[in-house]
Amino acid sequence: MASRFVDRAVIHLAAGNGGNGCASVHREKFKPLGGPDGGNGGNGGDVLLIVDPNVHTLLDFHFRPHARAGNGKIGQGANRSGAAGETLELRVPDGTVVMTERGEVLADLIGPGTTFVAAQGGRGGLGNAALASKARKAPGFALLGEPGEARDLVLELRSVADVGLLGFPSAGKSSLISVLSAAKPKIADYPFTTLVPNLGVVTAGETVFTMADVPGLIPGASQGKGLGLDFLRHIERCAVLVHVVDCATYEPGRDPVSDVDALEAELARYTPSLGGDLADRPRVVVLNKVDVPDAADLAELVRPEFEKRGLEVFEISAVARKGLRELTYALGAVVERYRAEQPPPEAEKVVLKPLAVDDSGFTVEPDPEEEGAFIVRGTRPERWIRQTNFGNDEAVGYLADRLNRLGVEDALARKGAVPGSQVTIGDISFEWQPSTPGAVVHLSGRGTDVRLEGTDRISAAERKEARRIRRDGPDEESEGE
Repeated sequence: MASRFVDRAVIHLAAGNGGNGCASVHREKFKPLGGPDGGNGGNGGDVLLIVDPNVHTLLDFHFRPHARAGNGKIGQGANRSGAAGETLELRVPDGTVVMTERGEVLADLIGPGTTFVAAQGGRGGLGNAALASKARKAPGFALLGEPGEARDLVLELRSVADVGLLGFPSAGKSSLISVLSAAKPKIADYPFTTLVPNLGVVTAGETVFTMADVPGLIPGASQGKGLGLDFLRHIERCAVLVHVVDCATYEPGRDPVSDVDALEAELARYTPSLGGDLADRPRVVVLNKVDVPDAADLAELVRPEFEKRGLEVFEISAVARKGLRELTYALGAVVERYRAEQPPPEAEKVVLKPLAVDDSGFTVEPDPEEEGAFIVRGTRPERWIRQTNFGNDEAVGYLADRLNRLGVEDALARKGAVPGSQVTIGDISFEWQPSTPGAVVHLSGRGTDVRLEGTDRISAAERKEARRIRRDGPDEESEGE
């Protein structure tokens, strides 16, 4: 039977697109100058990751890795704004780490209700009512909605446990957690019985802590051998690491000291992605299966070697339930001591980072692929490009005014741009024609801009005339000429 436990998943998220603004003019009997009344488009929905204590695995994302939030609705006339897109909430287990595909940690989600905005919805475009000004009393255009953010993220589950049980396969880790807690892991007498981490809650007096049973480790686990590489991440949060040693093994070349040394070597090679170092975590050695006479003798023999290293040693038998009370209270004391040493949690602070006085918000760089061309990069210029309908001359003129007020034209001139130079902003490339500084915007018909009258773009009237000629043929006057 296939395991239903999944602790790593790659998800493909797409936030909702913002709705387009509406270009509309109020029309009512006996009110010839009703003015613009186009509403704004609705914002696209976000994709949120929310910690849910009732979710314990990433299985749902394994089978359904694609998720998309709702799009914002377009604005309408009569100053009616479009509805916002529906936000998509994805439930994840406690201890989920959100990373990019390159391994950069974006968020560590701990605690019920913790929320992370995985993909930001696009902003809705402004309608022409919001764009009206003294220069443009009745704009014949509206702004387009911005596309929502699309991201590919990696989710990894790191168990939130206080105590991590480490050991070779069949060392008795599953048996130990089954007798100390209510966990019911699979127990058998063959290696790698445990294929997934098991969590149990242990009570020691007034101290309550969680214990994680990690699948058996073997030499080379940190390089991917066995199951260790997939599950070493589950001990990154542990307050104390417990070496469970099988004192009754009959495998040649193995003894309790060499087993602990081999596991310590693997822990030293493993680099936690959440930061910190496993070397500074407290260690406890548990000599298991001392109910076997030969194992009890071996435990007495190796105990001084571990104590010489400063390690606390316990002789137990998970089957005979021997020495468990002392072990439980000792682990509880170590966990309490570790918790007391941790700094108190601080409430998340909202940090406002205003732009510097000399920060224009954009940069102008020479295009490395074409001589004499330039690339403009910046949040606002690129956003304005996405919002512009390039099929509307007035909208293009409005974009030129915004770029000029931001200082893009002055920056291009300082970099050596000349009229006709190719300029790229976002996905759009165009020939730069500087406007006259301080020029007044000339009023014109809705949807047109007198500064663009010299464009080579075919007008709607010319396209209509061309269709008529293809359908009816040229006029008789044209044939006579």
